[in-house]
Amino acid sequence: MNRWAEAHPEYHWAPRPPGPPFVVKDRVAALQEAIAADDEPAILIAHSAGCLATVVWASRYTGPVRAALLVTPPYLDPDWTPGPDDPPDDDAWVVPDQKLPFRTIVVASRTDPYATFDQTQRYANDWGAELIDAGNAGHLGTADGYGPWPEGERLVATLR
Repeated sequence: MNRWAEAHPEYHWAPRPPGPPFVVKDRVAALQEAIAADDEPAILIAHSAGCLATVVWASRYTGPVRAALLVTPPYLDPDWTPGPDDPPDDDAWVVPDQKLPFRTIVVASRTDPYATFDQTQRYANDWGAELIDAGNAGHLGTADGYGPWPEGERLVATLR
């Protein structure tokens, strides 16, 4: 996704707080700051854990958001509790299951190591999102051989 921000000067990147570990409240705060900095309705684009930060943001804030593209969100078991080495992030370990207040597309892979297709489909249903089946695409990241992703850019264009 940073590749898109570099290629499109009109895109704004929500800076990633220092880490690891991934601290949801810090990611949500950075997203809120980026959204609040512009009156123009945003199209949010997130990958992996950034999808969870986006959904948590939507459960806590409102803002000028037109739509979201959420690519391969990892599944977080609702019965899982953080261990002693995980960041203490209060209630952020719970993935909201309510409908998002903006149009959303969720992209799922059938070979994602962080979520089964059915788990991602459940997220899409909970969030009121359209589900796109990316096939056997791993986690849809550079480690899976992805560079430019024209299909993703086409999906963003449908959200405008």
